[in-house]
Amino acid sequence: MIGLAAVALTATVFTGPARASSDTAAGAADHQNTQAAIDAAVTAGVPGVTAEARDAAGVWKTTAGVGNRETGAPRGKNDRFRTGSITNTFVAAILLQMEAERKIGLDNPVERYLPGVVTGNGNDGSEITVRQLLNHTSGLFDYLADVPYYQTYTMGDSFLQHRYDTLTAQQRLQVAFSHAPLFQPGARHAFSHTNDVLAALIVQKVGGRTYEDEVRRRIVEPLGLKSTSNPGTGSVLPRPSSRDYSKLFYDTQPDRIDDVTELNGSQNWGDGDIISSAHDLNLFYRALLDGKLLPAQQLKELKTTVVNPDLPITSYGLGIEKLTMSCGDIWYHDGGVVGSLTLAAFTEDGRHQLTFNYNGDWDASGILPILNAEFCGQTSG
Repeated sequence: MIGLAAVALTATVFTGPARASSDTAAGAADHQNTQAAIDAAVTAGVPGVTAEARDAAGVWKTTAGVGNRETGAPRGKNDRFRTGSITNTFVAAILLQMEAERKIGLDNPVERYLPGVVTGNGNDGSEITVRQLLNHTSGLFDYLADVPYYQTYTMGDSFLQHRYDTLTAQQRLQVAFSHAPLFQPGARHAFSHTNDVLAALIVQKVGGRTYEDEVRRRIVEPLGLKSTSNPGTGSVLPRPSSRDYSKLFYDTQPDRIDDVTELNGSQNWGDGDIISSAHDLNLFYRALLDGKLLPAQQLKELKTTVVNPDLPITSYGLGIEKLTMSCGDIWYHDGGVVGSLTLAAFTEDGRHQLTFNYNGDWDASGILPILNAEFCGQTSG
């Protein structure tokens, strides 16, 4: 999975001094620079892009490239897609709501809510807090970084053989806890999908209903997110949608591209399973930032960040991240699953937003130029 952090390491245009986030450029109403950057990503090899921006001038939707490589059908402006780790923001928002309702304490140990779950090889749920799961300072090993697991479920013939497998959260956690922690809880930030699976399990335990029911009851229905859903064990994308593509054999057949659209949703349960659209994600993040979903105290906690030592121009809050750009700071979250890359970005007040999705997972180099064009109005980078 290629994330924003991986490509930002070489994006020197974003390392300039930060100004106040209110100074971040609003972007030209016609979004010409953004369209040019999106087109450039497709020219560089991304199959297709769908995007929606919202700012003072209104709503702008666009697409580029194809949604189906066989038929040549274009991407749709209302496409639904797998959001990957953007799921984490939904989970964090629910746990912050639960904190406001005094059903949970973010500084309580994970063991209190999931007794006996985090154990073995030095992993200890009594030493890790819920907050450390959400800001990824727990030190827990990322199950997706386990080489046999990664090769089985994301690469080559093995992916094609196992794409319809139903996996439980416990199976993925067992992979994670077969490894010792990377560091002591609270020592630093390091993103781990394991944290997010545990957070979703806490949502279920505290809420007394399924994680999917909590997402629907607390976020999807109140905000009227008509294109947002949890797939369960389903393997197809609801329409309208495009096909997803991956270079599963990049090490031996670098030019081969496979259709990977069908994928059992349970393999990303709780940390990457949510399906949505650019429109719905913009509505969600706008509601989150303007206080429709969270009281002021919880919104403050959401935006309290820890620096990512591997990429100091970014810092991680509770389910959202901050990026220092040459024209100021923006908030964002990105997500990747096999065949799909998504990024949602927004200013401090949520009034300027851009969400876009690639239906290919092998080239993220165009992501930062797209952000640069939209939020800083620049034509290169």
